[in-house]
Amino acid sequence: MASIQRKAIDPKILRFIRDGEAESLSPQEILTWSLKNFQPSIALSCSFGAPEGVAILDMMHRIDPSSRVFVLDTGRIPQATHDLIDRIRERYDKEIEVLAPRAEDVQDLVRTRGMNLFYESIENRQLCCRVRKVEPLKRHLAGLDAWVSGLRREQNVTRANTKKVEIDYIHGGMVKVNPIADWSHEEVLSYVEAHNVPVNRLHAEGYPSVGCEPCSRAVREGEDPRAGRWWWEHPETRECGIHVDEEEGSGI
Repeated sequence: MASIQRKAIDPKILRFIRDGEAESLSPQEILTWSLKNFQPSIALSCSFGAPEGVAILDMMHRIDPSSRVFVLDTGRIPQATHDLIDRIRERYDKEIEVLAPRAEDVQDLVRTRGMNLFYESIENRQLCCRVRKVEPLKRHLAGLDAWVSGLRREQNVTRANTKKVEIDYIHGGMVKVNPIADWSHEEVLSYVEAHNVPVNRLHAEGYPSVGCEPCSRAVREGEDPRAGRWWWEHPETRECGIHVDEEEGSGI
């Protein structure tokens, strides 16, 4: 897909980002700032497979009930995730924007590489993620000025330098908001428990993070929470390409 060309970011917003002013703000303050400056051209990317996304969804809804949220339905996510999407839709009376890969792209992928190509090599796994997740996301982000994610610095070595608000150069220089970048896993759980936010039922079965069904597993006691995602790979490659440029290896 060709790179997205965007209009220049307002100098005040750019200065706010470059000066790192968001680093001292709470998630709610960051989201309030974000919605004030970008609504309705800002949306939360929520996998419904980790408590981070639904925690932020709850925060955004409290600030502005018209705040937007989307999910990438790759065609391989488990039923538990679909069930949670429906629970969230009913709980918040909120539309969930569902993104899907192009059917012809998936058909070509499966025909040439097989249904479970991702187990064979990192190249194949990244190709599958690109077709099912990265390309649909790029198409959707082309219509936005900013997006929100649940990235946290302690999640993985590839996310250690995540800023709370940054410029997403991979997606044409738009603004990317990571309001809970400095939160611990315990802080996320405390928030969802305190506000009774619905979460994926697979968490109770040992899945800290739920992605596509064949690429997710429960973790053993003492394992890193991200060990259940693409567990056959080394930690430094366990990204789908949404938050890391696969070709350059640089964070968004």
